[in-house]
Amino acid sequence: MLAKREYLRSIIFGIEDSLVSTTGLIAGISIGSANREFILLAGIVAVSIEAVSMGASEYLSDDAVQEIEKIKRYRDNPLVSAFFMFVSYFFAGLVPLLPIMFFPYPTSLVIGISFALAGLFLLGYVKGKIVHTSALKGALKILIIGGLATAIGLLIGFAFRVPS
Repeated sequence: MLAKREYLRSIIFGIEDSLVSTTGLIAGISIGSANREFILLAGIVAVSIEAVSMGASEYLSDDAVQEIEKIKRYRDNPLVSAFFMFVSYFFAGLVPLLPIMFFPYPTSLVIGISFALAGLFLLGYVKGKIVHTSALKGALKILIIGGLATAIGLLIGFAFRVPS
């Protein structure tokens, strides 16, 4: 396995959060302004800053838990957790961003949302298999949550549309 099971939480959290928030952001900005360069800039800045923020937060959170519990035996390494969170968030954030680089608007928006939602479905399915629960239920749960967040991003984009 790529990572120990202890780091599965960081990986799933990073991928899920990035796909949901980046897709919602890109969807809202795309609807609000069809300016491709602006959408890319906003997306790249958001993914980069959020990946660093999530990695740092994961490190601080794991470190605090270890300090509070005064763990005597080896548990999660906060630096490794932070690394997995950063990498998961950053690369998952590219899923809805890459179509903007290669396809015109609005095709890029549809492809980006579709890829992100497919990624969320796959993530939920794989998580279900790993933790021995219903893979389909896990896939649908994360897909619905991600779909709702994307819909909210679209609605905000419609509400605050900027003339091109």
